[in-house]
Amino acid sequence: MADSSILIIYNARLVDSCIDSPGILIIKGGKICGIYLGECKSTKKALLYSSAFLAECPEDTNPDFYDAKGLTLMPGFIDMHVHFRYPGQTQKEDLDSGLHAAVAGGYTTVVLMPNTTPVISDSNAAQKVMDEANSKNLARVFQTVSITKNFEGNDTSELDSIQAKEIPVITEDGHDVLSAAVMLEAMKKAGEKGIIVSCHCEDPALAQAARPYRQRALSFMKQYGIPAGKIHIKTPDVPAAVNFEIDGNLTRANSLLALAEDTATIRNIEIAKTAGCHVHICHCSTKASMDAVRRAKNEIAFGNTSEGFDCTVEVTPHHLGLVGTDAPNIRALVNPPLRSEDDRRAIIEALRDGTVDTIATDHAPHTQDDKAAGSPGFSGIETAFAVCNTVLVKKEGFSLRQLSHLMSENAAKMLRVKAGRLAIDYNADLVLVNPDEEWIVNSENFASKGKSTPLEGKKLCGKVHATFFGGKQVF
Repeated sequence: MADSSILIIYNARLVDSCIDSPGILIIKGGKICGIYLGECKSTKKALLYSSAFLAECPEDTNPDFYDAKGLTLMPGFIDMHVHFRYPGQTQKEDLDSGLHAAVAGGYTTVVLMPNTTPVISDSNAAQKVMDEANSKNLARVFQTVSITKNFEGNDTSELDSIQAKEIPVITEDGHDVLSAAVMLEAMKKAGEKGIIVSCHCEDPALAQAARPYRQRALSFMKQYGIPAGKIHIKTPDVPAAVNFEIDGNLTRANSLLALAEDTATIRNIEIAKTAGCHVHICHCSTKASMDAVRRAKNEIAFGNTSEGFDCTVEVTPHHLGLVGTDAPNIRALVNPPLRSEDDRRAIIEALRDGTVDTIATDHAPHTQDDKAAGSPGFSGIETAFAVCNTVLVKKEGFSLRQLSHLMSENAAKMLRVKAGRLAIDYNADLVLVNPDEEWIVNSENFASKGKSTPLEGKKLCGKVHATFFGGKQVF
């Protein structure tokens, strides 16, 4: 039976990529069916402004009213890159904790990576995860499938049976496909079906060369009681020579990992051109890689590429907000690593000039034991809006409209979801925020099981107050 309930959200500031105005939103059956732009601070006025719409409804219709109290109502955020660790790694995260973390962060659509146990390598396994996740009615979930079977790097046969409508994205996230020939084969299959190939751009041999330096740094950190997952904790009585060794080894590792990213980014773009497919560059973090993406986009704009080729790119809140060349941030292990200030500035300028398509969290929860052993990544889905709002809107002069474009609209278009806008007949996936509210990050309050974040104790600006999925409040 179709949901015929009506919700009227009033006394709100409505913001998407095209709107920034006081107003009300009328929701029926999970869809936006009415918008009024203008001051409306009372239920009485909201009822008056909604009267034309309500006149077309059955006489016994009793709408529900939600007073936004002057807060900002935006399209729910859409994340192209998250790790919920399901199945098989539920000590780190599971569907319940991951989805509750998502809606606490204002996210209503998430794309799950396949580096689980076992690896999600076929459409049946992906559909099983999506069915279970979507039955919870908290957020819309897409499960990606690995580019090669079980991440083994040679067998792309499982791609023959997947369709873009159900599985719009494939990825080998966590590492890259070693063989260029295998990647070309996979990209050709994806191109024929209109499937996005999301690339964790990292040359495997160079990544392996960086590993001993990280391990040496971690051994010193363990010896002197420096917690790898809690870099904000000050550890007394560490000799200067030891700190020098830790940070020096991590600097050498990060230099190799920058080269690994840059060479793989260029390679994957070139292969995608030949294959005629849509390549999506994950968590781009260096100026050189961003320049490669910009060149590809310019070629597309001028029609100088093969039919079917497209190139999009995501950046993360942590790469646009943090610098990783010195302690303590250099010790916040993540792939790709936190970069230099020059790289961070290049990311921000790419966001400003439209090169970057979307902001994705790469939410990667781990246990503290995992972090101590060197597992890269941290929890970020509950802090993402605040980081982006603090850095881009409050410091860099971006508008909330621009931020909505980057956190909602563009990703919706890529996934072919009718969301990401405050517009008639769009899904009523919404987030209510106070962009001016300051708060202190305390990971113990995270819904996520992962409590490791380089933002621990930091003051951020921008707070999520409520999240709606299909017109129903889920946070």
